[in-house]
Amino acid sequence: MSKTFLIGSCEPFSGKSALVLGIARNLIASNHLVRFGKPLATSLELNVSDEGDIQEMIDDDVRFVGETLKLSHDDLIPSIQFLASSTASKRIQNGFSGAGIKFDEFKSSLDSSDGVINILEAAGSLHEGLLYGLSLSQLAKGLNAKVLLAHFWQDSRSVEALLEAKNQLGDHLCGVVLNAVNPDQIKEIKEKIVPSLKSLGLNVFGVMPRSPLLRSVTVEELVRRLNARVICCSDRLELMVETLSIGAMSVNSAMEFFRRRRNMAVVTGADRTDIQLAALEASTQCLILTGAGEPLPQLINRSEELEVPLLKVDRDTLSTVEVIEQAFGHVRLHETVKATYAFRLVEEHCDLDQIFKTLGISF
Repeated sequence: MSKTFLIGSCEPFSGKSALVLGIARNLIASNHLVRFGKPLATSLELNVSDEGDIQEMIDDDVRFVGETLKLSHDDLIPSIQFLASSTASKRIQNGFSGAGIKFDEFKSSLDSSDGVINILEAAGSLHEGLLYGLSLSQLAKGLNAKVLLAHFWQDSRSVEALLEAKNQLGDHLCGVVLNAVNPDQIKEIKEKIVPSLKSLGLNVFGVMPRSPLLRSVTVEELVRRLNARVICCSDRLELMVETLSIGAMSVNSAMEFFRRRRNMAVVTGADRTDIQLAALEASTQCLILTGAGEPLPQLINRSEELEVPLLKVDRDTLSTVEVIEQAFGHVRLHETVKATYAFRLVEEHCDLDQIFKTLGISF
């Protein structure tokens, strides 16, 4: 008999994919058969043919997890619906009445593989997917599946969303993993908050610290979001950017500031060659030039020597900074280095034995 459980969240980018990777790898290492899918797809870019047609409903996140864990194609569960403005419009116009026959077929496919553990990643929030009949609570009830929540922790006010989740999910909610916790607060949360949550019927199976790496973005992602022109080092766009610095001060102040930062993107005016050269001598992953003007040859040569991508944008510094800040922590987990770190994070900070016991998975 197969077993199915859901990993959900109260808001997007709360750490679901990291939790999926950590749990699934542990199950595979223990010789369990694992399948993975997202009932409601949110990205199908890798499934689009040259003609623009969607070839199969395998979410891009599912493909990445499959490749990382070396799952076979048959172990990747196709999605039922695709979350997009076009599909939402059709649902509204045609009258939406639950997930329909596709959901029944989906449920049957989960039950057809004996001895398999089906891990399903739900939509980004508690309400996302309602229009398709595929919200977290609808899935939990329709599949009679238990739910593990990955929850982004800011402060004690974060408990309100957990209480709403418990109200919606009832007995289907088996527990929660608190994610992105300030490392300085972990001890206090474990000693004071976790027992209080348990008294409210919320079992906490892990408290994971905030990770600059998991919040980071690739230079390639910044190029895409900024529509930037790559002046040099186009073969280094896989570099990870963890912090942002703005070069708008004196060169002496800038050098002191840059020394305290790591793996940064530096945004500065195209006319500030002094700042640009200083940034290249620090832990800079890419240099982004704003405003009028082109970089001097000596800057391009130095960037090439140090293999630091040099980007030029047709934006002012303020709007460039806003785009970059919005990217941090709001990108998909699609990099091997992040997956490797996620494995370690889950194993070190989550009580996997208790999670599996609560889910009814035996070893």
